[in-house]
Amino acid sequence: MLSDIEIAQQTKMNPIGEVAASLAIADEDIECYGHYKAKLSESLFQKLADKPDGKLVLVTAINPTPAGEGKTTISVGLADALRRIGRKSVLALREPSLGPVFGIKGGAAGGGYAQVVPMEDINLHFTGDMHAITSANNLLCAMLDNHMQQGNVLRIDQRRVMIKRVLDMNDRALRNIVIGLGGKIDGIPRSDSFQITVASEVMAILCLASDLADLKERLGKILVAYDLDGNPVYARDLGANGAMTALLKDALKPNLVQTLEHTPALIHGGPFANIAHGCNSLRATKLALKLGDFCVTEAGFGSDLGAEKFFDIKCRYGGLKPDCVVLVATVRALKYNGGVPKTELTAENLDALKKGIVNLQVHIENMKKYGVPVVVAINRFHTDTDAELNFIRSFCEELGAEVSMAEVFAKGGEGGMDLAEKVCKTIETKPSNFRVLYDTELSVPEKVEILAKEIYRADGVTFTAPAKKALAQIEALGASNLPVCMAKTQYSLSDDPAKLGKPEHFTVTVRDVTLSNGAGFIVVLTGNIMTMPGLPKAPSALKIDCDNEGNITGLF
Repeated sequence: MLSDIEIAQQTKMNPIGEVAASLAIADEDIECYGHYKAKLSESLFQKLADKPDGKLVLVTAINPTPAGEGKTTISVGLADALRRIGRKSVLALREPSLGPVFGIKGGAAGGGYAQVVPMEDINLHFTGDMHAITSANNLLCAMLDNHMQQGNVLRIDQRRVMIKRVLDMNDRALRNIVIGLGGKIDGIPRSDSFQITVASEVMAILCLASDLADLKERLGKILVAYDLDGNPVYARDLGANGAMTALLKDALKPNLVQTLEHTPALIHGGPFANIAHGCNSLRATKLALKLGDFCVTEAGFGSDLGAEKFFDIKCRYGGLKPDCVVLVATVRALKYNGGVPKTELTAENLDALKKGIVNLQVHIENMKKYGVPVVVAINRFHTDTDAELNFIRSFCEELGAEVSMAEVFAKGGEGGMDLAEKVCKTIETKPSNFRVLYDTELSVPEKVEILAKEIYRADGVTFTAPAKKALAQIEALGASNLPVCMAKTQYSLSDDPAKLGKPEHFTVTVRDVTLSNGAGFIVVLTGNIMTMPGLPKAPSALKIDCDNEGNITGLF
């Protein structure tokens, strides 16, 4: 089979104006970035304001193997398949980060014959949104350090700077640095650190803002530091949020592209789900609901991370009511959760499958706690055996969950038609009774404990001394009534990536708590989760190249 990039490069794309026209979007409402990409105008939101919403389908997954299990591929294939059975679908996905693209996991444009295109552009610079977010964040950091250099009227305590610089690249050397070295004119020396752009609060704000005014207000609320008396200093106190908004005004507009089968796709925003809230922008999702009868979207990593945050943060703020959850699983991931090394996942192993399938059971049960019906999608690989697939099918049926064998990677939308039919049938026969899992008025420890016990199945939660101190400061600011955003390993239901399957008799350890005041949530860091990833020993960048004609190779 051809590689992802070879498949994408052989596809004849429709001009982006034709893709927009298929959604009845007028020429004046698209801002073209070349022939095959466009941003959608603010006026389009106003024109569609009174149009009824379509059905909202969330694609999530079980705990993945290190290679990922194909949520985006299933999302793309499902959107294509819905069109094949006569349903007007629109896809709403996140933008890829350059970190995984050049690191180990890969991009976020799907795979095989279920991709969004132009995949090279989407996986690399796209329409410049990531650069705008990086620039806006780092402008704020530069203005803060300049303020301290130029007299420090706000009396900012250089030991209590909260905002971090960002870079959309995996670079472990920037996790802990010292800035301002060189002399008096070069700034005030202090410890600093970098996050990856997609873990930043500015990214979260862009993805949760309802419009330009809301964006500016949220940016102004970013907690940047404390003064020498322990009082908070916000971005608005530095006068930074106006210029930051100017940098982000175009980035706030959703991006329109297409799938290999020309299904319209809105790709916008890209927060990680293990260290951020893991969903595409609220604006893109809401716009997709107006433009189509079905909006297919996805949330990062397993449902214990991405789906939980989609429900408890994004849906809470956006007033969204999902109609169906598609829970993606693979035979190899279930065997991995059953203890099989990742080098041996292609061999049939029913014993390991029986051990690991408890992970799927937990995810099904967890999604039902939100009152949303579940369809299990088995992302089928050619190495899966009939015995393994039949075992999974019987297991899901015993749990009362609809199950479909999806082959969209190899067959595109045609391989997802059974899944599409079952999603439609589920929505028609099992009405969603969506509810969030916790009340934000509860204390932060109470909210964390609910997630730990109900979603992770932990015995309880332990807060370290630094976490308790940070929590007390957040409570003093009167900000404890916000949703919580858990930063946790994606490989396990617990906070320990080595505990696979369905871990039991464990306690979640919270090592730190930070306030994303502008985004509107509290970040709870568990285990050894890093907000600036590092490259592996042999990063994907080693395989990526560009010939003399500008053709990119090796990009998956």
